[in-house]
Amino acid sequence: MQSQVRAMSLRDLRPPLVVLLLVALAVLAYGPTLTLPLVSDDYTQIWLGRRYGPAAAWGELVRDPLYRSRATSIWMTHWTERLFGANASVLNSSSLALHIVNTWLVLALGAWRAVGWRVAAVAAAFFAVHEGHQEAVMWYAALPELLVFTFVLLALLAWIRWVEGGASRPGWYAAALVFFVLALISKESAVVLAPLAALACWTAGWRWKRTAACVWPLAALALVYCALVFVGREQNQHFHDGTFSLAAPVWATLPRSALRLFWIWGLASLAALAIWRSRPSARLIGLAGAWVAITLLPYSFLTYMPRVPSRHLYLASVGLALVVAAGFLAAAERWRRGWAVVALAALIVAHNCGYLWTRKREQYMRRAAPVESLIDFARKASGRIEVRCFVYGENVARHAVEIGAGKPPWLLVWNPGDGPGDEPAFCDETQP
Repeated sequence: MQSQVRAMSLRDLRPPLVVLLLVALAVLAYGPTLTLPLVSDDYTQIWLGRRYGPAAAWGELVRDPLYRSRATSIWMTHWTERLFGANASVLNSSSLALHIVNTWLVLALGAWRAVGWRVAAVAAAFFAVHEGHQEAVMWYAALPELLVFTFVLLALLAWIRWVEGGASRPGWYAAALVFFVLALISKESAVVLAPLAALACWTAGWRWKRTAACVWPLAALALVYCALVFVGREQNQHFHDGTFSLAAPVWATLPRSALRLFWIWGLASLAALAIWRSRPSARLIGLAGAWVAITLLPYSFLTYMPRVPSRHLYLASVGLALVVAAGFLAAAERWRRGWAVVALAALIVAHNCGYLWTRKREQYMRRAAPVESLIDFARKASGRIEVRCFVYGENVARHAVEIGAGKPPWLLVWNPGDGPGDEPAFCDETQP
């Protein structure tokens, strides 16, 4: 039965309906984010777009060892603001639009023989509503996570077409290299493409020598890129602010993060597949497990949290979605009553959407409150503003005053903890 499911083509799924359903699911889950105000680092992201986005500033961007690895998000922010302004609903809409595109790319993984269209369609539906990677979609400053996903998936899809086409179409290989370069200037985690490409070769039955001979250009690009990152570490704040360390406890962070990623629906799917002994799914589960391990590894060197933050789970969520899809299809095959399958799908959607609409939306409103308070204070002030306390720090405060209140950042006097000055004093100690 499973082989028959895998053998069914995309035509059997009525592609236009599937594509529209995925849009509806993504909007259903993340549509409420469109009314969220901007949050802390969102203003820094807009400021970066203004500073580095114009073509005249690209040379300065190349010389910045941190933000050259986020060039695509800076360019996108620059042009979004130029065309539509720095409106929160516009910026949030652009994140949601990218999430929809990425959901379609998960569906496109159905062209991978190791996945198949049925699994990819269900996986894409789960990916569209999954709350576990919500920060990547709900927080505009996490735009690099969305873009690195886009280009890594495009590169991998081109690579798969080349591999499964008998390596006879060099155009697909060239496309994979181009998309890989775009991924590398989107986020450092793009280096995962090289092992993912090797994984695609493995699923195609290639021997390791042939795989190594074909993957080495991707690996070489990744190594050169990593070398450039480490060469610029003295000017890269992430090497000095506790964000990143080669001494991080990867051995603990990675499995802890993977367990968090799979809770609840991933673990339930694995349990169901184990109970039902769904052997045809074993290869798919192995692929999904390898995907999760590969894509979580770069983020497991973070040191400011004991687990990978939700925004960094975005790419790894594809592996989770494949597992959930396998479990859902196994249930659909065994349950003779169609209403039970529909009820299960509705439960999964309701759980994820309900969590996003209530708890997560409330959290983001709290995170935005101190910035909104400062902007409102700055708009009403007639002169300089003394900031006595602000949870997000001086840079965010200045960017918020400049972008949100439309006032020169030099009007802000950073004076935390000192005695009162002559200017109107602002203090917000609210912890988001």
